[in-house]
Amino acid sequence: MATWTALNFQDAASPLMEQLIFFHDHAMLVLILITTLVGFVMSSLFFNSLTNRFLLEHQAIETAWTILPALILIFIALPSLRLLYLLDEVNNPSVTLKVIGHQWYWSYEYSDFAQVEFDSYMIPTSDMEESNFRLLDVDNRTVLPMNTQIRVLVTAADVIHSWTVPSLGVKVDAIPGRLNQTSFQMNRPGLFYGQCSEICGANHSFMPILVESISVESFLNWISKHSEES
Repeated sequence: MATWTALNFQDAASPLMEQLIFFHDHAMLVLILITTLVGFVMSSLFFNSLTNRFLLEHQAIETAWTILPALILIFIALPSLRLLYLLDEVNNPSVTLKVIGHQWYWSYEYSDFAQVEFDSYMIPTSDMEESNFRLLDVDNRTVLPMNTQIRVLVTAADVIHSWTVPSLGVKVDAIPGRLNQTSFQMNRPGLFYGQCSEICGANHSFMPILVESISVESFLNWISKHSEES
């Protein structure tokens, strides 16, 4: 989860988020190189009174500063396009989770199992325990198995919301009357926090998301227990 003074991404909990961080580092390296080169040239222009008279009207330099930026853009675009296709790919999901955004809470339905659905509200400050995080903990966690391909279907019942979990690299708009789809796979156990990322009214800041990643065996036990209670 995000903490004070943290300037980088949260630790990745899915292969997709790892790839997003790799691409960010790749793009930042290119930007740093460009900024350094341009800064050096500009500083040399300020402090150097000499002029190369052969570069005032020269085809070679014009060709170079046209082709070089094009190559740099290709160097950035190819990994970006690869990542866009990876983010949209859905590979034989083992579990389907339906997420419905409301003002101001989330509803979850486990479509593969009978009668497993619940609402998830933020825990009020007055009901919090010492181990809870203010504005981030919920009364019903979204429990999902790790090392399993998970499909998420996202929609809304009233206004536009956005189901976002940064550690998983997931951000999907919840739009009334429309079903958006994404998928991910968690590669480690833990609690992964998120929040609605689309301004949706007065209590927009008070509809957090809490995904709990557990083993497949523990998940099946949780499902059977939840089904019995329902």
